[in-house]
Amino acid sequence: MDGRRKICRERKIATAVFTSYILCKNVRCRRRVATAGSGEPLGRDTSSCLQMQKINRGLPRACRGRGGTIMTIALNARRFAGAWLMGCATLGVAGVGLTGAASAETTIKMAMSSVADLENDNGMTAWVMQNYVNSHSDDLNFEVYGSSALGGDQDVLQAMQLGSGATMHVGGTAVYNSFVPAGGVLDLPFLWQDFDHVGRALDGDLGGKLDAKFEQSGFKVLGWGYSWGYRNVVTSGKAIENPEDLKGLKIRTIQSPVYVAALNAMGANATPMAFGEVYTALQTGVLDGFEHAASMVYSSKLYEVSDHVALTRHLFGPTVITYSLPLWNKLSEKDQQVLEDAAALAIEINRALAPIREQKALAQLEEVGMTITQVDTTQFSQDAVPLQDELADELGAADLLQLIRDAQ
Repeated sequence: MDGRRKICRERKIATAVFTSYILCKNVRCRRRVATAGSGEPLGRDTSSCLQMQKINRGLPRACRGRGGTIMTIALNARRFAGAWLMGCATLGVAGVGLTGAASAETTIKMAMSSVADLENDNGMTAWVMQNYVNSHSDDLNFEVYGSSALGGDQDVLQAMQLGSGATMHVGGTAVYNSFVPAGGVLDLPFLWQDFDHVGRALDGDLGGKLDAKFEQSGFKVLGWGYSWGYRNVVTSGKAIENPEDLKGLKIRTIQSPVYVAALNAMGANATPMAFGEVYTALQTGVLDGFEHAASMVYSSKLYEVSDHVALTRHLFGPTVITYSLPLWNKLSEKDQQVLEDAAALAIEINRALAPIREQKALAQLEEVGMTITQVDTTQFSQDAVPLQDELADELGAADLLQLIRDAQ
């Protein structure tokens, strides 16, 4: 028994939404937890159930279970991620809740431009953090706002610098390029070899240096995650079967000089645009296409206004969880620790699922009728090396680029 309890303490993953359903035999509690994914307070007002009382007090002890099944934690991260998702399916969780515990004293508002569901990397990260925080603290109330509900990324980040509006943000690093120019090195074209390359770099000196630069700009970094897949070119009408097919097409990209330069170098007419405007722009013919990861294409239902995915794999934007530094400094050390633990768990799950979810999303896009084409990007990759050097120099990040290359 002690061994099982130790595993739970070390991994810190016995969260209320997953564990209480498995361990608790009380029908009332099952119903309550089964709706927690839509935002109902987790485990509150369930004093009649001793198991739920244990969960409310912090959860490592939940491994002992009263009249329930002992949950053994898989030490392999990817196996655990799969078990986590099975738990979500069992609970009938359809999306990320927008409210937390009503009795909390400090409200945390996490903003993101992507849809608040479990089909994309940001939505999953937000969901894990929300449930961890709301089940481990009586002082914090974690809320999630997806689909740019609190404003576009740039507006949200500007407000966070001042300590107003959103408290937190999760999204691709490229949206920070106007605030932390050196961070644009992460988004250089054809830079990353694979997911592990991203992890080695960001878990080393590169991550530490970027943490400091983000903090200087008013953002506390809580974790570096993976996008659920490389970014590919998605078009409406015309399929991209070879590099020449991109020439002159109006392709939406992030409002970042690095992304614009990358798309233009590939022959496209890069068109910076807020993510929330893409659907309508495709629908009205303002754009010929856009570029994004398959999971975002599926989650945002952009397959309804586009037809083809060309596997260019030209960019891989890591994701980052940030907290408004002025607001972070107002938190107690105890609350800061809860948030750091929540972010660590969310990042572990995010990274473990990335390669799995990339393949799943591509399969889902095929199922809804999109065509997937392979494109020879050999020349693009070769041409990208001097462009990487040029852009890194402009960003004052030549040293950071070298750290990324050294981590290959």
